[in-house]
Amino acid sequence: MKTLSRIYTALIMVFLYAPMAVMIVFSFNSSRSTSVFGGFSTQWYGELLNDSSTIEALKNTLILAVLSSVIATVLGTLSAVGIFQMKRKFVRTAIMTTTNIPMMNPDIVTGISLMLLFVFVGKLVGSDDALGFGTMLIAHITFNLPYVILSVLPKLKQTDPHLSEAARDLGCTPLQSFFKVVFPSIAPGVFTGLLMAFTLSLDDFVISYFTTGPDFQTLPIKIFSMTKRRVTPDMYALSTLIFLSVLLLLILINVAQSRSDKKKEAAKV
Repeated sequence: MKTLSRIYTALIMVFLYAPMAVMIVFSFNSSRSTSVFGGFSTQWYGELLNDSSTIEALKNTLILAVLSSVIATVLGTLSAVGIFQMKRKFVRTAIMTTTNIPMMNPDIVTGISLMLLFVFVGKLVGSDDALGFGTMLIAHITFNLPYVILSVLPKLKQTDPHLSEAARDLGCTPLQSFFKVVFPSIAPGVFTGLLMAFTLSLDDFVISYFTTGPDFQTLPIKIFSMTKRRVTPDMYALSTLIFLSVLLLLILINVAQSRSDKKKEAAKV
């Protein structure tokens, strides 16, 4: 049984990561062929750095990811605190169900619905070109919020509510009590939510494609536009950089979660 389990796990890993391995290998191909490896070279990475449109798309992607993840983390943390302090279980359950809808909803449905909303609002205010950086930022904040809330809520449930009450009895304001007592306890969850939101925003394509305008392009959208012409090794290089960036962020998330769990176990002992 163990042998079959290992074979099954190995097959899953091969199906998941073999295409990425091929992509990474051919990103260092010296020829323009996408099927024959002509030798090791970093010329495609050099061409990416010299391509002004790629650099512009990279800047747009980073600005969008940083802004959306920070705003989503602030709003998500405040929302998690509000949900946690709700007394009525029915209301809390209803809000959590509503919060989970963007996570369970297909990206294409979310993207189209947000696009229609932005176009409708644009018509109301008399704008024929409503889509752009602002609409994409709102869309990214929208689908990042649930992940931040679900990262912070478990940490809030682990905090001792009596500590916050004691701090207020000793003269702290509710805001001081939150930052001095509650926030240090939930900081690992907030940090995990921030990294997760940044990662999701960094590699999102579907929702970004439907909510962007003609003058704003992110890296995933640029890669898609490049595939319409021809698949070339520089696309492999660009995709490799995105994949490695997301992989690094996921490793950081796992390390932060592991350290948080170790501290929790040490505190129990």
